[in-house]
Amino acid sequence: MFGTAIIHKFVTEEKVVAFTFDDGPNPVYTPQILDIFRESGANAKATFFMIGSQIEQHPELARTVHLQGHEIGNHTYTHPYLSKLGEQECANEVIRTENLILKTIGIKPQAFRPPYFDYNEQAAQFISGRGYTLVGAVNGEAMDWEQPGVRHIVEKTKENLSPGSVLLFHDGFGDRSQTVEAVRILAGELIAEGYRLVTVRDLINLSSGKKA
Repeated sequence: MFGTAIIHKFVTEEKVVAFTFDDGPNPVYTPQILDIFRESGANAKATFFMIGSQIEQHPELARTVHLQGHEIGNHTYTHPYLSKLGEQECANEVIRTENLILKTIGIKPQAFRPPYFDYNEQAAQFISGRGYTLVGAVNGEAMDWEQPGVRHIVEKTKENLSPGSVLLFHDGFGDRSQTVEAVRILAGELIAEGYRLVTVRDLINLSSGKKA
């Protein structure tokens, strides 16, 4: 077990959950996700784990995400398996995207998600040493990236959901229309059940950063 573990769920007594989106920003699907959260109410927010190369292609969209009150997290520059990289390569992936986010929105990211949830002790120590919280998710079985069907994504997400959970979805690379529809359904149902949709930063602040 690494000294720095990835956190899939944060400890909190409040009925809150964090929707997160990987691999954007994407000009087709990211705006659709933003629309869902805007329509869900002013306080419904999400976290977007962006890839640096995508930020370079769509900086205005990244700024729009930030200006609408959502969090932007670091998801590396090229989406590699971190455990297969040397120390300097890993550092470059993290720092290059960190600098891009800082340049684009003026804020250093606090949350980091390793691509494929893959990392080793060397990567974990470097990432946490830069002040990041490594963030996972509780609904990996939903596998939205494989387009398994809207109902599958919804049901597998709700099976593992409880207060403090981080939920994984994708707004980039490939057809994400199933994800968009599943998120629309889930956001509505969870709000109706009394959940608040918050950012990972909010969960960190609410929980003092302890993993469940």
